[in-house]
Amino acid sequence: MSASIAGSADPAKVLRYVFIAGETGFDPAKSNDLYSSHVTQAIEEALYTYDYLARPAKLVPLTAAALPEVTDEGKTYTIRLKKGIYFTPDPAFNGKKRELTMADYVYSFKRLMDPRLGSPNAWLFDGRVVGLDELVAAGKKSGKYDIDGKVAGFELLDPYTLRIHLTHPDYNLGMILAHTPSGAVAREVVEKYQDAQGLVMDHPVGTGPYMLTQWVRQARIVLEANPDYRGLTWDFQAGSDPEDQRIVAQMKGKKIPQIGRIEISVMLEDQSRWLAFQNREVDLFQLEGPLAPKALAGGKLLPELAAKGVQLSRIIDPETSVYYWNMQDSVTGGFSKEKIALRRAMAMAHNVQEDIDIIWHGEAVALEYPIPPGIVGHDPAYKSSIQYDLPAANALLDKFGYKKDSDGWRTLPDGKPLVIHYTARNDSNGQQQSEIWKKTYDSIHIRMEGDSKPFPDILKAEKQCKLQMRTNPWIADFPDGDNFMQLYYSKNIHQTNNGCYTSPEFDKLYEQTQKLPAGPERDLLYHKMTRILEIDTPQRLGYARYRNMLAQPKVIGFKKHPILNQEWLYIDIDKSK
Repeated sequence: MSASIAGSADPAKVLRYVFIAGETGFDPAKSNDLYSSHVTQAIEEALYTYDYLARPAKLVPLTAAALPEVTDEGKTYTIRLKKGIYFTPDPAFNGKKRELTMADYVYSFKRLMDPRLGSPNAWLFDGRVVGLDELVAAGKKSGKYDIDGKVAGFELLDPYTLRIHLTHPDYNLGMILAHTPSGAVAREVVEKYQDAQGLVMDHPVGTGPYMLTQWVRQARIVLEANPDYRGLTWDFQAGSDPEDQRIVAQMKGKKIPQIGRIEISVMLEDQSRWLAFQNREVDLFQLEGPLAPKALAGGKLLPELAAKGVQLSRIIDPETSVYYWNMQDSVTGGFSKEKIALRRAMAMAHNVQEDIDIIWHGEAVALEYPIPPGIVGHDPAYKSSIQYDLPAANALLDKFGYKKDSDGWRTLPDGKPLVIHYTARNDSNGQQQSEIWKKTYDSIHIRMEGDSKPFPDILKAEKQCKLQMRTNPWIADFPDGDNFMQLYYSKNIHQTNNGCYTSPEFDKLYEQTQKLPAGPERDLLYHKMTRILEIDTPQRLGYARYRNMLAQPKVIGFKKHPILNQEWLYIDIDKSK
């Protein structure tokens, strides 16, 4: 690598960024929240990533030399790694220069499956790779997971070539290998810094463009450009968006990264973030719905902000925000007629549009289908059988024995008190969500108690099936419907199935979709699966939010990507501004 490439990042170029909720840590085997993923994505590189400007999202190589060679009707992937990629120097390597090899990826993939870690990202490889499930089963049985055990599905042809043998055709594997938890970690780093559970949450070491240099938990994170990074040249083509031409003119041919330092602050309150941006203490941040009226009118930047050079990048997030009820809870769970009726009534009583109008100030679109717009498999014509209907909700509760006590509150059919606990983040947004759901429950005469928690605590309890109800947003890890339908697969309980829902019928159909490419046959199964969800009602579909990113005039080349968590590698800072 030439010195000019390695030294492209300018330490004087500082990007000040903000998180709207606290991170949990930076081990890709454990972290799966959006904010932690910002950091891990910048440090521990996956084999693949996405073209910065292409829409819809387009898979491209990152550490891989090319896109995978797919043979055997989608069951065999051959992947070649670029040579000469090195981990950031660290004491774990005993002063030696440590090259990235395919063995590091095999180690990282197998580590996601270690039962001791309880990784919420194990679903990425669960059931996919020949011999891997057997290794996991043996580890569970013996109590000792043999990470060096042979897995026939991971065939190392040489240090730079990996052939993956799948249990069934899988046309999404390339996107799985682009997802942040698939990034490479070095075994030496894990063995030197792991905690009692085997995790390395506070000492990430990777091959990426940035290094973690400071971390004050849920308050401040500082990343600095990796001086030994191999460097890339900014070379993307303009798409249909007129802004692309301007970005290409600003960035084409530059060595990246350009920005030498990323300073991240955690600010829970909307007003604090807005004031910090107004005072130019923040360069780039997400304008959540409650702040939209301060900066937007009709989806466009207010003239006074545009006159100051403030920039807006606006997309509909490839997400679903759903309201789920814990299917393992003694009150909200179960499949008896009265339990389904309770969930159906609660779902019908909630006015999603009111959420959008009040909490998000219109900055979201209501969803009818569990696969959101912009994702392969979305059906814009689908109409859910669960709609807002307050009289029908009350009638349903009356019919199935949810009688009212002397105070006017409904009881369970056996006469015991009926109370729903709704959990939300401990910020102004979470308070608003709780208030609107309190109004919903009041309208059907059900007591609700609000449960306010810090975001990391919510995630922890959720993975243990300990929350009774929550509004749960899921942003696409990869742009395919599988990423959203897997949220209800029973094997993903304690990972991504946060409502802890189990349906043998749904599972059977989901497993059939795993063997099909995107297309009408798979779409038909998705429709059947959606109807099952509506019958069982483990959740109520909510909305997909607009993501409005505001950037100061000095930020160059920024465009919000629908899949990448952050775009720091691809942008620049104009120091003159």
